Amino acid sequence: MIDVESSLATGAPEVVLAAGLLVLLLVGAFQGDRAADGISWGGVLLLVAAAVPLFDQEPARTLAWGGLYVADALSRYLKLLVFAGAAAALLVAMPALRRQAIARFEYPLLVLFATLGMALMVSAHDLLTLYLGLELMSLSCYVLAAFDRCDARSSEAGLKYFALGALASGVLLYGVSLVYGFVGATGFDAIAQAVRGEGRSLGVVAGLALVLAGLAFKISAVPFHMWTPDVYQGAPTPVTAFLATAAKVAAFGLLLRVVVGAFGALAADWRQIVVFLSLASMALGAVGAIGQTNAKRLMAYSAITHMGFALIGLAPGTAQGAQAVLLYLTVYLVMTFGAFLCLLSLVGPDGAAREELADLAGLARTRPGLAAALAIFMLSLAGLPPLFGFMPKLAVFAAAVEAGLWPLAVAGVLATVVAAFYYLRVVKLLYFDPPAGVGSAQVDEGVAPILMLAAASFSSPLGFLLLGPLSAAGQAVARALF
Repeated sequence: MIDVESSLATGAPEVVLAAGLLVLLLVGAFQGDRAADGISWGGVLLLVAAAVPLFDQEPARTLAWGGLYVADALSRYLKLLVFAGAAAALLVAMPALRRQAIARFEYPLLVLFATLGMALMVSAHDLLTLYLGLELMSLSCYVLAAFDRCDARSSEAGLKYFALGALASGVLLYGVSLVYGFVGATGFDAIAQAVRGEGRSLGVVAGLALVLAGLAFKISAVPFHMWTPDVYQGAPTPVTAFLATAAKVAAFGLLLRVVVGAFGALAADWRQIVVFLSLASMALGAVGAIGQTNAKRLMAYSAITHMGFALIGLAPGTAQGAQAVLLYLTVYLVMTFGAFLCLLSLVGPDGAAREELADLAGLARTRPGLAAALAIFMLSLAGLPPLFGFMPKLAVFAAAVEAGLWPLAVAGVLATVVAAFYYLRVVKLLYFDPPAGVGSAQVDEGVAPILMLAAASFSSPLGFLLLGPLSAAGQAVARALF
């Protein structure tokens, strides 16, 4: 018997978000595109309201809705990251979308629907809840990718994302069916108990492999990365920023919960898959970005590489590794969103958006503040000390070495050296090439400069001031998981 009142209280963030979404949807239906800005700000306030119950929840793990939903330290941590990423995506989007003449009220609603799916994902305690949240997020993101209907690249991005995403969802659903067929349950606790009690079953391992393949698509891990460069380039830049940050964090958090929570007893089996995904992602991402001329495609390969680095922390299957992964996701979200904020501010003399790497040439002379921020983000993404991006890489490498996976850590160091080339190339363009005449136009950027300053400060050595609280939060989550 489901205790509805208790379940509503435990799932308060999703309840608040869903109820507010319905209200904003009615406002958009009656007011149309005139209400786009108001709905965006209303969405930000709604995300803040949905985050408030996270601070009042019991620290212990709480199940709701008949065991389909879980509220614990991991879900709270990831929801705060996701809500922050979604709020930032709403705040910076409207000025950019207005410049492209696509500022419609559906954008903030789709972002909020995707965020609701992400919240369900990170609180999934059953394979059915996992699939429900994943599809709610994915369907919203497909539409967002094709949001600029007059741009052939955006339509192509949405179509590719949908076609490949549907295939990945089918693979994941087949894996869920196999697990259910061999275990007889879809709940994570029941699966964990079954794989511990019965030992290794080939059918369960096959189902797990297919589930991991479906989730690997969502985090752009090689060889399930094919959609990433085209979607990143074709989608409007605010959408790309959202897909590269909040969506990645939610999908990786779900992957962490599945392999540790449900299939922890099969670590020897899924570790092989995770190690392969990590090595392939680091290798292809580091090499594939070298020849890119479009800044958004470069960021796509950067995301593939960074997911490979994060997978290094997941491979050991230890509390130290989980803590390192959470630190990595937090710092990655801020660095990547900051880089996209810089790209949003990159405009030509006519006020039109520019996204080619050649357009960055000499930006330090026309907009020195923007160039300095972008240089900080690039060098931090490269993991160069003393910038804060160095710390999460060190953490995942240390977790791998501690677990005896030192060859994987060595591969990560080599990938870092290769990837540093294209990050340093961006800095070279900013400061050592003649100006390309881009970035000097005065445009409405809204709150983007404030967020950019905050993200740059976080990515700089000042970020080490937050290392203590972030480590403590990650340690608490890791203790709860293990």
